[in-house]
Amino acid sequence: MFDVPSDRVLVTRQAILDVIRTAALGSYGVTGFAGRRPWSRILGRLGLVETGIRLSRLPRLEVDLDLEVAAGLPVAEVGRQVESAVRYAVRRAVGRDLDRLTIHVRGLRIDPSGRGSAGRGTRPAEGSRAAATGPEGR
Repeated sequence: MFDVPSDRVLVTRQAILDVIRTAALGSYGVTGFAGRRPWSRILGRLGLVETGIRLSRLPRLEVDLDLEVAAGLPVAEVGRQVESAVRYAVRRAVGRDLDRLTIHVRGLRIDPSGRGSAGRGTRPAEGSRAAATGPEGR
């Protein structure tokens, strides 16, 4: 159906988003993605939009991530781990480096049982906001 030259690879937007989502969620301390606006969180839960990930492919490969991090962990270190994991995963899957990766920590999640480990199903801390931005252009 498509006539793709043999020296080129066609990668869909959804495939790149899947690689980014898997790499970010697999990083220690990341509890999920956070939407910027309430309506985007609702659409994300319905599966209509990819909440917390913005991808621009042309002319540069740029990614913005909005994450929630487990409370009590060093936010900057979690940000560095996510940056490393996402850059590696995209480079390996697509064969191209990211031109820009920006990571925003939009919230912290705490464990309501008080055991100290935060994970899925915990509630976000009220009023928690932090920001960690990854270096650009590496």
